Amino acid sequence: MRGRPGRGRAIAGAFLLVLLFLLAFAGPLVSPWGWDDIDFTAFLSPPSARHWFGTTQSGRDVFALTLRGMQKSLIIGLSVAVLSTGLAAVVGTVAGYFGGWADRALMWGVDLLLVLPSFLVMAVLSPALGGGWQALVALLAAFLWMVTARMVRGMTVSLREREWVLAARFLGVGATRTIVRHVLPHLASLLLVDAAVNVSVAILAESGLSYFGFGVRPPDTSLGTVIAESRGAATVFPWLFGFAAGLLVLIVLAVNLLADGLRDVLDPQLAASGPSAEAEAEVTADGARAGSGAGSGEPAVEGSAG
Repeated sequence: MRGRPGRGRAIAGAFLLVLLFLLAFAGPLVSPWGWDDIDFTAFLSPPSARHWFGTTQSGRDVFALTLRGMQKSLIIGLSVAVLSTGLAAVVGTVAGYFGGWADRALMWGVDLLLVLPSFLVMAVLSPALGGGWQALVALLAAFLWMVTARMVRGMTVSLREREWVLAARFLGVGATRTIVRHVLPHLASLLLVDAAVNVSVAILAESGLSYFGFGVRPPDTSLGTVIAESRGAATVFPWLFGFAAGLLVLIVLAVNLLADGLRDVLDPQLAASGPSAEAEAEVTADGARAGSGAGSGEPAVEGSAG
């Protein structure tokens, strides 16, 4: 019963997100205007059959321009989510599994990054790196992984003492294989939810940076730049601001619905996770491979570090 409302939210969020993706990437195919086309006969014209979302003060089609910005914002959000969640998984599992100096050094780096004013650092570094969206992705990803890494580290410390992980280490399975095969699968629900949350966080952060001129730079565009360029005329010409702002709200709503639904559905599985028959079979198979490859007289037991 507990998972049904969460499943409904996840489905609703995923459905809305798919529709938004289709609008962003298939919409330009049916638009009669390109995002960089200029109609010299229509400046600041309201929505009409010729220009569905109206035009800007320079004669650009707001529909095509907004969809172009939506594409860029979605690409940035997904890229940042993948990079930041992947980095959190690597740092957290390495720190938690090995412990000792590796744990202390990595967590010291996490603490250092957590106290830095991330928005200020990104605002300073983004222009210095050329202001491209690739640099923005790298900067956003560099400041969105630390809290998750701490959570992953704490869960890994607990998981490394579970019987299937101890069995793998006793059988001589290498640390990398043990982490990949027997630790990360039990962190999948946490990482999946974190990636979904990071999409909306990254899109909002990118929009904020672009609004203040530190994000995506002209001639390229994003939802943040579309909103920023129309801020002076938003009350007089609301179509310049309203469509981009509305789509930004819908994207964040869809991603948050998906993340909340996934959390409700997957958290009970995470709490009840234990050594399944499949996990035990993988441990046995890994141990057999390690045993068959150990002919050099090295000890089969891998010491517990930390």
